[in-house]
Amino acid sequence: MQFRFQMLMITAILVSACAEQAPEMAVYDPAHDYFSFANTEQFVTEHLALDLTVDFDEEELRGSAIHRMRRIDSDATEIILDTRDLDVTDVRVLLADGRSLAADFRFGETDAIGGSPLIVSVPEDSDSATVFRLKLQYATNPDSTALQWLPAKLTAGAKYPLMFSQSQAIHARSWVPLQDTPAVRMTYEAIIRTPPELLAVMSANNDPLTARRGEYRFEMPQPIPSYLLAIAVGNIFFAPLGEQTGVYAEPELLEASVFEFADTQEMLEQAEGLFGPYQWGRYDLLVLPPSFPYGGMENPRLSFITPSLLAGDRSLVGVVAHELAHSWSGNLVTNATWRDQWLNEGMTSYLESRLMEVIYDKDRADEERVLSYQELLLDLDEVPPEMQALAPRLDSGDPDDFQGTIHYSKGQLFLQYLENAYGRDAFDAFISSYFDAFAFQTITTERFLDYLEDKLLQSEPSRVSRAEVEQWLYQPGLPETVPVPSSATLDAAQAMAAAWADEKVDVAEIPIDSWSPQATVHFINSLTADLSQQRLAELDALLGLSDTRNAEIGRAWFIQVARRRYEAAYEPLRQYLNRYGRGRLITPIYAALAQNGSDLYRAREFFEQARAAYHPITEASIARALGLDDY
Repeated sequence: MQFRFQMLMITAILVSACAEQAPEMAVYDPAHDYFSFANTEQFVTEHLALDLTVDFDEEELRGSAIHRMRRIDSDATEIILDTRDLDVTDVRVLLADGRSLAADFRFGETDAIGGSPLIVSVPEDSDSATVFRLKLQYATNPDSTALQWLPAKLTAGAKYPLMFSQSQAIHARSWVPLQDTPAVRMTYEAIIRTPPELLAVMSANNDPLTARRGEYRFEMPQPIPSYLLAIAVGNIFFAPLGEQTGVYAEPELLEASVFEFADTQEMLEQAEGLFGPYQWGRYDLLVLPPSFPYGGMENPRLSFITPSLLAGDRSLVGVVAHELAHSWSGNLVTNATWRDQWLNEGMTSYLESRLMEVIYDKDRADEERVLSYQELLLDLDEVPPEMQALAPRLDSGDPDDFQGTIHYSKGQLFLQYLENAYGRDAFDAFISSYFDAFAFQTITTERFLDYLEDKLLQSEPSRVSRAEVEQWLYQPGLPETVPVPSSATLDAAQAMAAAWADEKVDVAEIPIDSWSPQATVHFINSLTADLSQQRLAELDALLGLSDTRNAEIGRAWFIQVARRRYEAAYEPLRQYLNRYGRGRLITPIYAALAQNGSDLYRAREFFEQARAAYHPITEASIARALGLDDY
């Protein structure tokens, strides 16, 4: 089985005259990170200092990374770091007395997903040092899975190139040699050297008044895991949104971004009222080009955001609420391994829904809850049962692609179940104490479970048992006690879809102008399977679905277009696939084309036309969905 890192082995020996040695058995340790080579039980990074030059011509970062390391095991003589396609040219141990000692190093066997372990032999003269610095000279590869180098023609302004990173889940190792595991938190600093006309920003203390000078210095004083390391360089500018908040974007997108995300400061203030003090200083947004593979990435102090949210009506800002909520669940308290990712994403999805209630209203939050629940049901039909637990066995495969939305939506429902059982006031007190107890730490599902039992379950044992909680955490599917969300507005949209399909109402009577985008999505998803091409054409012509500016409405519509082989809309579908690079928006459309029985060739053709503009993470995901041999 691929990617079983550092598996723990035991051998049972039967002591008898005719005994035979039993076969080796792999012992699964849920607290172990199987996606990192790093020997963190022997050495751990406490601080990272980067000094990097950004070279757009060569599409590489080059320079040095200095780890301040602490030796945990006094007998350990080798440091193992995670890398992927890095060119390491020199490694040295820097001692407190000023000595710089050359260190032998080698790369271990390469894994297709995990990359290559970098094994550094600690010089004998430094054997007694408990704390020391490890300096590595290196350069990245143009094919780094974390970095996307966009030529000027693929940016909004088409004048300057742009580069950005995406480190989650295990891609930080493709731009920094480090212990690439969420189990390790570190502070960091950086010097970034760029072309003088461009601005660099990082997941650190960005100064909105920074002048363009070709050299930028950053500090992150709070310890973060490696997947939250982030960098972007381009022709980007800043506009304030509030006292602690603002947005960076290319100048062509800045005005639209200021309008779309105008509520960010209020979101931050309301979030503090719900979840406790915000502990990261500023909270800014960076609007990236369309190739950014996700809706958002919760890089501390600077969330990376997709431009697909620029709908012009602030209807898709739930993504911003989600990334902001990560400032508590994920960034402040972090999953110790990717098997525990529900602690980040399920908790954040729950907090997002609570925040949307306050910023907007419960009806809006309920609409999004229902849509998430329906996506979860679809995923439960596709995801293997062994991956349907919130905390499944996870020691192989790719942590980017193992559970669909289960760790988001099932985790949200689990926490809603607890809120319903104990009441919102009691559950809010538990959440607040949880963030206080584990601030700036990483935890496992089991540690969460013990804390939950101690602080909440035992307070009123008759409400929820540990066994009921364990069913959520460790069993597939959904328990019978699942709190199924509902929405009156979405019910009305579904009823309208049925009435129109039965020709009880004319398409002109569909009140789409008074609906939320979420209701429109639900209407599209509720269309009956037997609609004729003529009826689809009528719907498209009067509602303008193929020309929508709302990326989520477009996603829902073009999935239906692909499934139903509504070829009249294939050209706007192709344009949509070229307009966006966010995996959530486009991968299901490619998959629907591939699975409709006739259009696999067309899906591959569309992909070949668009793939050069996609981020490596999205490109790889689509290629796998289309069964291409090179992924």
